[in-house]
Amino acid sequence: MNRYFVTFQYDGTAYHGWQVQPNGHSVQAELQSALSLLLRQPVELVGAGRTDAGVHASCMVAHFDTENALDGVQTAYRLNRILPRDIAVLSVEKVDSEMHARFSAIRRTYYYYVHTRKDPFIDHYSCLLHYNLDFDLMNEAGRILTTYHDFAAFCKSHTDVKTTFCEVAEARWDQLDDHRYRFTISANRFLRNMVRAVVGTLVDVGRGRISLQEFRRIIESGQRTRAGESMPAHALFLHDIKYPR
Repeated sequence: MNRYFVTFQYDGTAYHGWQVQPNGHSVQAELQSALSLLLRQPVELVGAGRTDAGVHASCMVAHFDTENALDGVQTAYRLNRILPRDIAVLSVEKVDSEMHARFSAIRRTYYYYVHTRKDPFIDHYSCLLHYNLDFDLMNEAGRILTTYHDFAAFCKSHTDVKTTFCEVAEARWDQLDDHRYRFTISANRFLRNMVRAVVGTLVDVGRGRISLQEFRRIIESGQRTRAGESMPAHALFLHDIKYPR
Protein backbone atom coordinates (compact mmCIF):
# COMPACT_ATOMS: atom_id res chain seq x y z
CA MET A 1 0.00 0.00 0.00
CA ASN A 2 1.29 3.46 -0.94
CA ARG A 3 0.61 6.62 1.05
CA TYR A 4 0.46 10.05 -0.59
CA PHE A 5 0.26 13.58 0.77
CA VAL A 6 -1.87 16.02 -1.20
CA THR A 7 -1.10 19.71 -0.65
CA PHE A 8 -3.82 22.02 -1.87
CA GLN A 9 -5.55 25.41 -1.53
CA TYR A 10 -9.18 26.44 -1.42
CA ASP A 11 -11.51 29.39 -1.17
CA GLY A 12 -13.88 28.31 1.59
CA THR A 13 -16.71 30.71 0.70
CA ALA A 14 -18.96 28.09 -0.87
CA TYR A 15 -18.22 25.30 1.60
CA HIS A 16 -19.40 24.22 5.04
CA GLY A 17 -15.79 23.68 6.05
CA TRP A 18 -13.23 21.00 5.22
CA GLN A 19 -14.88 17.95 6.75
CA VAL A 20 -17.55 15.83 5.04
CA GLN A 21 -21.00 16.61 6.44
CA PRO A 22 -24.35 14.90 5.81
CA ASN A 23 -26.16 18.09 4.78
CA GLY A 24 -23.39 20.44 3.69
CA HIS A 25 -21.04 21.01 0.77
CA SER A 26 -17.46 20.29 1.93
CA VAL A 27 -13.96 20.56 0.49
CA GLN A 28 -13.16 17.01 1.59
CA ALA A 29 -16.12 15.63 -0.37
CA GLU A 30 -15.04 17.47 -3.54
CA LEU A 31 -11.45 16.27 -3.33
CA GLN A 32 -12.39 12.69 -2.44
CA SER A 33 -14.81 12.58 -5.34
CA ALA A 34 -12.14 13.84 -7.77
CA LEU A 35 -9.56 11.33 -6.52
CA SER A 36 -12.03 8.46 -6.64
CA LEU A 37 -12.94 9.35 -10.20
CA LEU A 38 -9.29 9.62 -11.22
CA LEU A 39 -8.15 6.38 -9.53
CA ARG A 40 -11.38 4.51 -10.32
CA GLN A 41 -11.72 3.33 -6.74
CA PRO A 42 -13.11 4.76 -3.48
CA VAL A 43 -10.61 7.07 -1.77
CA GLU A 44 -10.77 8.33 1.80
CA LEU A 45 -8.79 11.47 2.64
CA VAL A 46 -7.47 12.28 6.12
CA GLY A 47 -6.92 16.02 6.57
CA ALA A 48 -4.37 17.83 8.69
CA GLY A 49 -7.25 19.38 10.60
CA ARG A 50 -10.60 20.97 10.00
CA THR A 51 -11.57 24.46 8.94
CA ASP A 52 -14.99 25.94 9.69
CA ALA A 53 -17.54 27.12 7.17
CA GLY A 54 -16.26 30.04 5.12
CA VAL A 55 -12.62 29.70 6.24
CA HIS A 56 -9.96 29.52 3.49
CA ALA A 57 -6.69 27.62 3.16
CA SER A 58 -3.64 28.75 1.23
CA CYS A 59 -1.97 25.51 2.38
CA MET A 60 -3.89 22.41 3.46
CA VAL A 61 -2.58 18.83 3.56
CA ALA A 62 -4.38 15.49 3.46
CA HIS A 63 -3.24 11.91 2.96
CA PHE A 64 -4.71 8.88 1.25
CA ASP A 65 -3.68 5.26 0.66
CA THR A 66 -3.77 3.37 -2.62
CA GLU A 67 -2.29 0.23 -4.09
CA ASN A 68 -1.46 2.21 -7.24
CA ALA A 69 1.95 3.77 -7.80
CA LEU A 70 1.22 7.34 -8.86
CA ASP A 71 3.13 9.97 -10.78
CA GLY A 72 2.68 12.93 -8.43
CA VAL A 73 3.02 15.63 -11.07
CA GLN A 74 0.55 14.00 -13.44
CA THR A 75 -1.89 13.23 -10.63
CA ALA A 76 -1.88 16.85 -9.46
CA TYR A 77 -2.39 18.07 -13.03
CA ARG A 78 -5.30 15.72 -13.67
CA LEU A 79 -6.94 16.52 -10.35
CA ASN A 80 -6.87 20.22 -11.18
CA ARG A 81 -8.66 19.47 -14.43
CA ILE A 82 -11.49 17.82 -12.47
CA LEU A 83 -11.77 20.03 -9.38
CA PRO A 84 -13.85 23.22 -9.27
CA ARG A 85 -12.17 26.60 -9.66
CA ASP A 86 -12.09 27.27 -5.90
CA ILE A 87 -9.89 24.23 -5.09
CA ALA A 88 -6.33 23.88 -6.43
CA VAL A 89 -3.92 21.00 -5.87
CA LEU A 90 -0.31 22.13 -5.44
CA SER A 91 1.39 18.74 -5.18
CA VAL A 92 0.92 15.01 -4.71
CA GLU A 93 3.88 13.32 -3.02
CA LYS A 94 4.58 9.77 -1.86
CA VAL A 95 5.48 9.65 1.84
CA ASP A 96 6.47 7.05 4.40
CA SER A 97 3.54 4.89 5.48
CA GLU A 98 3.91 6.14 9.07
CA MET A 99 3.40 9.77 8.07
CA HIS A 100 -0.04 11.08 9.02
CA ALA A 101 -1.48 14.34 7.71
CA ARG A 102 -2.94 15.24 11.09
CA PHE A 103 -0.87 13.54 13.77
CA SER A 104 2.55 14.06 12.16
CA ALA A 105 2.09 17.84 11.82
CA ILE A 106 4.25 19.75 14.30
CA ARG A 107 3.07 23.32 13.63
CA ARG A 108 0.15 25.07 12.00
CA THR A 109 -0.05 28.77 11.11
CA TYR A 110 -3.15 30.86 10.53
CA TYR A 111 -3.54 34.38 9.15
CA TYR A 112 -6.42 36.73 9.95
CA TYR A 113 -6.81 39.93 7.92
CA VAL A 114 -8.47 43.19 8.93
CA HIS A 115 -8.73 46.59 7.24
CA THR A 116 -9.76 49.94 8.64
CA ARG A 117 -11.28 51.67 5.63
CA LYS A 118 -13.69 50.55 2.96
CA ASP A 119 -11.83 48.70 0.21
CA PRO A 120 -13.83 46.70 -2.36
CA PHE A 121 -10.74 44.83 -3.60
CA ILE A 122 -10.01 43.08 -0.30
CA ASP A 123 -13.39 43.04 1.40
CA HIS A 124 -14.07 39.42 0.42
CA TYR A 125 -10.98 38.18 2.32
CA SER A 126 -10.55 40.75 5.08
CA CYS A 127 -12.71 42.04 7.94
CA LEU A 128 -13.57 45.75 7.92
CA LEU A 129 -13.30 47.35 11.37
CA HIS A 130 -14.79 50.82 11.83
CA TYR A 131 -13.00 51.76 15.06
CA ASN A 132 -9.49 52.75 16.06
CA LEU A 133 -7.27 49.97 17.38
CA ASP A 134 -4.07 50.05 19.44
CA PHE A 135 -2.05 47.41 17.61
CA ASP A 136 0.94 47.82 19.92
CA LEU A 137 -1.28 46.88 22.86
CA MET A 138 -2.73 43.99 20.87
CA ASN A 139 0.80 42.73 20.24
CA GLU A 140 1.51 42.86 23.95
CA ALA A 141 -1.56 40.70 24.47
CA GLY A 142 -0.34 38.38 21.72
CA ARG A 143 2.93 37.87 23.58
CA ILE A 144 0.92 37.03 26.71
CA LEU A 145 -0.79 34.23 24.76
CA THR A 146 2.56 32.49 24.21
CA THR A 147 3.07 32.20 27.99
CA TYR A 148 -0.06 30.08 28.52
CA HIS A 149 -0.95 26.51 27.61
CA ASP A 150 -4.65 26.04 28.39
CA PHE A 151 -6.89 27.83 25.88
CA ALA A 152 -10.31 26.59 26.97
CA ALA A 153 -11.49 30.23 27.06
CA PHE A 154 -11.17 30.35 23.26
CA CYS A 155 -12.68 26.94 22.48
CA LYS A 156 -16.17 26.62 21.04
CA SER A 157 -18.61 25.57 23.78
CA HIS A 158 -19.78 21.96 23.99
CA THR A 159 -16.92 20.72 21.81
CA ASP A 160 -15.77 17.18 22.54
CA VAL A 161 -11.98 17.52 22.89
CA LYS A 162 -9.63 15.48 25.05
CA THR A 163 -7.47 18.46 25.97
CA THR A 164 -7.58 22.23 25.60
CA PHE A 165 -3.80 22.54 25.89
CA CYS A 166 -1.87 24.06 22.96
CA GLU A 167 1.67 25.35 22.50
CA VAL A 168 1.37 28.79 20.89
CA ALA A 169 4.73 29.75 19.37
CA GLU A 170 3.80 33.21 18.06
CA ALA A 171 0.86 35.59 17.97
CA ARG A 172 1.48 38.97 16.40
CA TRP A 173 -0.04 41.76 14.30
CA ASP A 174 1.76 43.21 11.27
CA GLN A 175 0.78 46.32 9.33
CA LEU A 176 0.65 45.60 5.60
CA ASP A 177 -0.08 49.16 4.43
CA ASP A 178 -1.89 52.27 5.66
CA HIS A 179 -5.19 50.45 6.29
CA ARG A 180 -4.48 46.70 6.18
CA TYR A 181 -3.27 44.50 9.04
CA ARG A 182 -2.58 40.79 9.40
CA PHE A 183 -2.64 38.65 12.53
CA THR A 184 -0.32 35.62 12.52
CA ILE A 185 -0.70 32.81 15.03
CA SER A 186 1.30 29.55 15.07
CA ALA A 187 0.83 26.56 17.35
CA ASN A 188 1.23 22.80 17.44
CA ARG A 189 -2.57 22.46 17.39
CA PHE A 190 -5.70 24.62 17.54
CA LEU A 191 -9.06 24.17 19.19
CA ARG A 192 -12.30 24.56 17.29
CA ASN A 193 -13.04 28.26 16.66
CA MET A 194 -9.91 29.19 18.65
CA VAL A 195 -8.31 31.62 16.21
CA ARG A 196 -11.44 33.68 15.59
CA ALA A 197 -12.16 33.84 19.33
CA VAL A 198 -8.57 34.94 20.04
CA VAL A 199 -8.79 37.66 17.38
CA GLY A 200 -12.11 38.89 18.75
CA THR A 201 -10.63 39.15 22.25
CA LEU A 202 -7.50 40.91 20.99
CA VAL A 203 -9.72 43.42 19.17
CA ASP A 204 -11.42 44.13 22.52
CA VAL A 205 -7.95 44.83 23.93
CA GLY A 206 -7.15 47.13 21.01
CA ARG A 207 -10.41 49.03 21.51
CA GLY A 208 -9.66 49.56 25.19
CA ARG A 209 -12.61 47.46 26.28
CA ILE A 210 -10.43 45.11 28.34
CA SER A 211 -6.99 45.63 29.89
CA LEU A 212 -3.99 43.32 29.63
CA GLN A 213 -4.68 42.19 33.20
CA GLU A 214 -8.25 41.36 32.25
CA PHE A 215 -6.95 39.53 29.19
CA ARG A 216 -4.86 37.31 31.47
CA ARG A 217 -7.85 36.66 33.73
CA ILE A 218 -9.95 35.64 30.72
CA ILE A 219 -7.35 33.05 29.69
CA GLU A 220 -7.00 31.77 33.25
CA SER A 221 -10.78 31.49 33.70
CA GLY A 222 -11.10 28.90 30.95
CA GLN A 223 -14.60 30.24 30.25
CA ARG A 224 -15.60 30.92 26.65
CA THR A 225 -18.32 33.32 27.81
CA ARG A 226 -15.70 35.73 29.18
CA ALA A 227 -13.68 36.00 25.96
CA GLY A 228 -14.54 38.20 22.97
CA GLU A 229 -16.89 37.42 20.12
CA SER A 230 -15.74 35.19 17.28
CA MET A 231 -14.67 37.21 14.26
CA PRO A 232 -16.17 36.54 10.80
CA ALA A 233 -14.83 33.45 9.01
CA HIS A 234 -14.17 35.02 5.61
CA ALA A 235 -10.95 36.76 6.76
CA LEU A 236 -9.30 33.63 8.18
CA PHE A 237 -6.74 31.55 6.27
CA LEU A 238 -4.93 28.37 7.17
CA HIS A 239 -1.54 29.53 5.89
CA ASP A 240 0.98 26.75 6.55
CA ILE A 241 1.48 23.28 8.05
CA LYS A 242 4.91 22.01 9.06
CA TYR A 243 6.04 18.38 9.25
CA PRO A 244 9.27 16.72 10.41
CA ARG A 245 11.76 16.46 7.59
